[in-house]
Amino acid sequence: MLELLASPQTWIALATLTALELVLGIDNIIFISILVDKLPPAQRERARRIGLFMAMFMRIGLLLVLAWIVGLVAPLFTVLGQEISGRDLILIAGGLFLVWKATHEIHGSLEGEEGEASAAVKGTFTAVILQIMLIDIVFSLDSIITAVGMVDDVRIMITAVILSVALMMLFARPIGEFVSRHPSIKMLALSFLVVVGVVLIAEGFDHHVPKGYVYFAMAFSVVVEMLNINARKRRAKPVELHSPYRGG
Repeated sequence: MLELLASPQTWIALATLTALELVLGIDNIIFISILVDKLPPAQRERARRIGLFMAMFMRIGLLLVLAWIVGLVAPLFTVLGQEISGRDLILIAGGLFLVWKATHEIHGSLEGEEGEASAAVKGTFTAVILQIMLIDIVFSLDSIITAVGMVDDVRIMITAVILSVALMMLFARPIGEFVSRHPSIKMLALSFLVVVGVVLIAEGFDHHVPKGYVYFAMAFSVVVEMLNINARKRRAKPVELHSPYRGG
């Protein structure tokens, strides 16, 4: 253990993997922020923390069953000449879920009922946590496979996961509150969840899409919208999305 801590390569690998896990966790933070908005304000912070804790424990749990993770990439069957593995099935199912969920949220925000009349009130605390856990499996699988390809020592991987989730907890609340306050940012976030869903489906069919393109598009769009928000401050009141809770 002391030799591991004394090695500069260990610290370089840890810093690199922590940064990568943090970047890969951005879409997870966005998804959690949008889901907890369906809850009463008093429950949102608790749901956000539970969601991030679940992400951390799922990633650590997957790291401890690396043999199973490696086995997921073995082909299970072939469809029209395309080999499908367990990992592919999880990515395709997760991508379809993200596309469905983001589209449903966009419809609810723009076309749904306001306040107490909203059908979205049916989203309970338990249901929100279960949805977070479901998509955490997809995001965790993606990040763990990346970690396995970068680092050989499981201890470094687990430390990187814990550090990245701790950093996400610091930023999750301000990011979530910012998304809630600005409807245009929320629509951008939902739109990019659709994009991430499509990328996951493509990955499931062995069509690799470099995520750097997706993250660059997200960052560029957010910067442009921040400029728009700043320009609109002295102008007319911005559009308001339908919220399942009045005063939320």
